[in-house]
Amino acid sequence: MSLPPEKASELKQIIHNHLVKINIHGKIRDVLAETVRDDLEPGQNSLSERDFLRALQRRGVVDDVMKDLHFFKDVPDIELGLQSTPKPATHFIDQDLTKLKKTNIDPARRYLYLQVQGGKAFLEHLQEPEPLPGQVCSTFALYLHFRNQRFRSKPVPCACEPDLQEGFLLEMHREGLGDGNKMADATAMLSISDPVHLVLIKTDTSSETSLVSSYFLDWRTVLSSPSGKTGVAVELLGVGSECKVPAGVLNLGLELYPPLTETLSPDIITTQQSIERQKTAEKERLFLVYAKQWWREFLEIRDSHRSKLVKIFAQDENGVNRPVCSYVRVLRAGRLLESPRQAARFVSLLGLERAPVVGGGGGVKQEQWCSLLAFLCRSKGDCEDHATLLCSLLLGFGLDAYVCVGTKAKGVAHTWVMTRGTDGTVTFWESLTAHRYLHQAIDPDAPPLVAQPRPSYPYRTIGCVFNHKAFLANCQPSDAVELCVFDFHNQSLWKAMSEEALGSVCSPGSTTSLPPLPPLCGPSLEPSAASNQLELEMRYLVAEHRKDLGLATVWDDHMSYVLSSALAAYELERCTGTSCGNEEFQDAVRRAVPDGHTFKGFPVHFLHRNARRAFATCLRSPFCDEIVCCRGDHVRLAVRVRVFVYPESACAVWVMFACKYRSVL
Repeated sequence: MSLPPEKASELKQIIHNHLVKINIHGKIRDVLAETVRDDLEPGQNSLSERDFLRALQRRGVVDDVMKDLHFFKDVPDIELGLQSTPKPATHFIDQDLTKLKKTNIDPARRYLYLQVQGGKAFLEHLQEPEPLPGQVCSTFALYLHFRNQRFRSKPVPCACEPDLQEGFLLEMHREGLGDGNKMADATAMLSISDPVHLVLIKTDTSSETSLVSSYFLDWRTVLSSPSGKTGVAVELLGVGSECKVPAGVLNLGLELYPPLTETLSPDIITTQQSIERQKTAEKERLFLVYAKQWWREFLEIRDSHRSKLVKIFAQDENGVNRPVCSYVRVLRAGRLLESPRQAARFVSLLGLERAPVVGGGGGVKQEQWCSLLAFLCRSKGDCEDHATLLCSLLLGFGLDAYVCVGTKAKGVAHTWVMTRGTDGTVTFWESLTAHRYLHQAIDPDAPPLVAQPRPSYPYRTIGCVFNHKAFLANCQPSDAVELCVFDFHNQSLWKAMSEEALGSVCSPGSTTSLPPLPPLCGPSLEPSAASNQLELEMRYLVAEHRKDLGLATVWDDHMSYVLSSALAAYELERCTGTSCGNEEFQDAVRRAVPDGHTFKGFPVHFLHRNARRAFATCLRSPFCDEIVCCRGDHVRLAVRVRVFVYPESACAVWVMFACKYRSVL
């Protein structure tokens, strides 16, 4: 590889500065003096270059120089040109690497340093072969959440003993405990019951993610260590139907910065944990007693209520039964999301995946409501996960939002979100698509000739609604959505649970068993670079496909650029529900296509950035296949890709293929 002269001189200067910084000349002088004194044999007057290099290596000087050198690969943000069609690698690799940044440590605050020191006994990967250099393989990544702080490890190859070696600096004062003048002591930290939530995610070779384990670590054992350090081996269990099966073991190290001046005895820590568990168990017991009594009263109203979908408890990924209200919190996205409709668009971009079932389920759906961190880290989940997240975000935007539990067509169980306006309007939000529907109740007692509203929503029945502090069961004669009246203050229509009883087990901090609410993370993806990369890959795949058909490929860069406005308009319409910019796009196309020529375009939307998968999907459409395989006179092709990024690096990928050719009669 050759470098331009200016780059070569710049590289030399960087290396020189690095060597000066680590005082390499002083180290070489010390090694030289030591070698001449100790290693030079009697009668030998000179030291050979080879012997001196060997002495430098033996004393670790070469290793010290190399370990501090870091090389970063810059992805240039360039506009695609006609000639820019390089052949990509066999596998398109996600280059979304988070750069490490230095953290300023406040000496007046306490920190917990959590060190992951490798894994073992991941027996599912016992037969996993050692990956070859450059080979794409399945990977593990560990995600952490502690007191409003989130971290992610580097991905490592899946193995029986995965090489997870990471360190995370967790700030203890994140929520304002203690002030700048007084550092939290051991007693104050003992009262912090927030666990460290660990989520292990597996990503396979096709970029599909799966949840391996979700674990809540009580870190307070370090408070009894005289040295301020302790090690712990954490057994990770599986999720869902495998929640009792060990998935593997993580070796962790815990260390407090700065160390404690006075430590606690292990008995005090054990007693505190026992008291917290007893309080939680008592609150949960009392709520269960209340819920059973409430359910008996609900069944006494009408015998048909037994068949209604009234969901009071739901199992999380660890098989723990929790009140459904605890899955909804008031979640504010800061400046990551600008409006409720944009929040709905973001939630709809997270993938849909039913909980996996081993063996035949006979059509019975496996239940698994995920904690928010597990859902966000996996970037996909069931309709319940989408609905609870959307409801939490809408509550954060100040709306009166509820999760609805009911059915769609053919009696399929489903959850969605509804909001009530101050004027009484009821709007349904489909969390999987971001579609909104206005609800207008049908009056069953109206005369036959009176026009009734035709429902546009896909929902058929509704059994109950809930949010973070309310749970209401539908006790109207019919549970049909089109006949439902959403007057929650009318006790003859809706039976409500006690807000105080719900708050005892569902409000933040009420019990130690509730998972803490993680904040949303901003996107780590640079949209223009991702769009450029994916467009280059698409161009290559189109050209190769046409070459196999014996067709030449000539690109029209101007027409490709013109397609950008259409893709931007499509995404804006998905976000806001309003269409705009279509007139300008049509006018630009008319100007770009000469008289006597025909224009064809095909837009398509994806939730992933795998070029080969996307192209294979496109070719299944006869319209796209007709464009890509276009034959004719003076054929010019165009393709445009736009990647729109959202929080948690969720992506809306729009691709548009187009062609123009001279019409021959």
